[in-house]
Amino acid sequence: MPPFVIVALGALGAAALVKVISAETRRINAALDRHRAADAGEVKAVPLERDPVTGDYRPKKN
Repeated sequence: MPPFVIVALGALGAAALVKVISAETRRINAALDRHRAADAGEVKAVPLERDPVTGDYRPKKN
């Protein structure tokens, strides 16, 4: 095979691979965006209080 045919086939294969990877990336990002949007409504703020001994913040006890 002439070298330019091999290079052309390699370029076509690389272009096809880039197309497949970009489509898969868009699909995964869309699924993650849907998941994040669903979780955004469920987030509940938890009041925190500082532990005077360690200085860490912990959930406030009622």
